[in-house]
Amino acid sequence: MTSVADAVQAMKAKFNPAAAAGLDLVFGFRIDDTKHFSLIVKDSTCELQEGENPDAQVTLVMDGETLEGIVDGSTNGVEAFMGGKLRAEGDMMLAMKLSELFPN
Repeated sequence: MTSVADAVQAMKAKFNPAAAAGLDLVFGFRIDDTKHFSLIVKDSTCELQEGENPDAQVTLVMDGETLEGIVDGSTNGVEAFMGGKLRAEGDMMLAMKLSELFPN
C-alpha cells in the first residue's frame, strides 16, 4: 500500500455486511495526528468519511505504518495495542468489534 488513503479504501473493501446487521456505530481514526477519517457502520452498510467525526464512539490513534499493517494482515491489532502502537479513545470494546466487521 502506498498511503493511508489506500489502506482506508482496502479496509472498506473488506467490510462484512452480515456482521453489521442492526448496528449503528461510528469509528474514528486519527493517523499520524494529522489525518482523520471515520467509518460509519449502520444496518449492514459502511460509509467512509474524511475528517474528524464528533459522533465517534471510539477513536483509534496510530501511525500510517500500523494502519497499513493491520489492514494487510501483517500486523495484529491486539499486539499493536499491547505494544503501544495503537491507542483507543472512547469505548474500547467497540474497537474489538472491528475484526468482525473488517476481517482479513
